[in-house]
Amino acid sequence: MSFLKPHIDRPGILDPITGDPQGYITNDGMWAAVPIIGCKAFAIIHNGSVVHESRNYSSAKSYILKEIQKSKKSLLNSTIGNKS
Repeated sequence: MSFLKPHIDRPGILDPITGDPQGYITNDGMWAAVPIIGCKAFAIIHNGSVVHESRNYSSAKSYILKEIQKSKKSLLNSTIGNKS
């Protein structure tokens, strides 16, 4: 009797390279993109709570970078407004 290969309904789920499985963390550790088990989506975490879900690694990283830029702009505007 010969060896029979098992039938796999979704072979992509066994693929070890699904985008970037390691995720993304900013240098200060305030933002992180963590892969969600069973799909290619990423949960975006800020200060310990999930704030957004992205479809893939690149959109998760761009969301984090945009939010960092927003916070820098609002911080700069608030400090400029307080000087006068």
